[in-house]
Amino acid sequence: MEYILQTKGLTKQYGKHTVVNHVDMHIEKGDIYGFIGKNGAGKTTFMRMVTGFAAPLEGSMELFGSSELEKQRVRIGSLIEQPGLYGKMTAKENMEIIRRNLGITKKHAVDEILEFVKLSNTGKKKVKNFSMGMKQRLGIAIALFNNPDFLILDEPINGLDPAGIKEIRDLLLKLNHERQITILISSHILGELSKIASRYGIIKDGRLIEEFDAKDLESRCRRCLKLSVDDANHAAAILEEKCHISNYDVPEPGTLRLFDGLDRSWAINRQLIQNGIQLKESYLAGQDLEGYFMDLLEYGQFQQNGKLNSHGTYTAQGKGGKNA
Repeated sequence: MEYILQTKGLTKQYGKHTVVNHVDMHIEKGDIYGFIGKNGAGKTTFMRMVTGFAAPLEGSMELFGSSELEKQRVRIGSLIEQPGLYGKMTAKENMEIIRRNLGITKKHAVDEILEFVKLSNTGKKKVKNFSMGMKQRLGIAIALFNNPDFLILDEPINGLDPAGIKEIRDLLLKLNHERQITILISSHILGELSKIASRYGIIKDGRLIEEFDAKDLESRCRRCLKLSVDDANHAAAILEEKCHISNYDVPEPGTLRLFDGLDRSWAINRQLIQNGIQLKESYLAGQDLEGYFMDLLEYGQFQQNGKLNSHGTYTAQGKGGKNA
């Protein structure tokens, strides 16, 4: 397993206020890592520490498997907060300034990057007259100038219209798939983030409360029939023998989640009761992605139908069950 970024106990304080609190983050090569948290949760400060614009109070960090951070940071491109653009200049003029500052001598470098982010046809149009989406793409173009292996983007789709969001989404997927660039991206638009992210980190009040991948997320939000019973093992045997259901799991003692047979819950309940199971509760459960994220941000743990449960730890599962 090759990590692009690993942090251990990374902490930052401003005065007596702890903004980032002992964060352990793990970003693997090839990830699009969705960094999720409310305003003030510590996302931007964390990103600034990774890029070297803020110094941590304590903790350690490795980039590309190395603790020589300054040497490795040349492999990072970043767009944190708003891009610094000259409004009275064109996109090409803005890029030319960056090219000279970086000492890039390749004559066609600017044209190639503008073509990649689909801004090559803007001609003499001044940046001040660009749409928000065009400005964000220009900011990403600047972040790409040093041909980075790791791209850090802070709220790149914030304030964009649906067309602008799609443009940025398509661009990031292209960077990840065609150039194999690993991406750390924060966003409040959780539905859009779920369309591109392969891994997630949830930060709340400066603490990274959990990391999980896209497959885990899909499983956790899966619709199911949730049963509360007196004897989960006996109930599981009945489900398999009498109801022919094997796609279930047991997330905690006395609880089963059934992923098949949701349209015949009444028959399942009757079969369990007739075979001596004390059925305490039976209800359909599951959330959409945004609802799941919001519960994590609000409570720091999984919530379904008003009940808080630990998630990701299962004591048993059916023949076709999958850990969530």
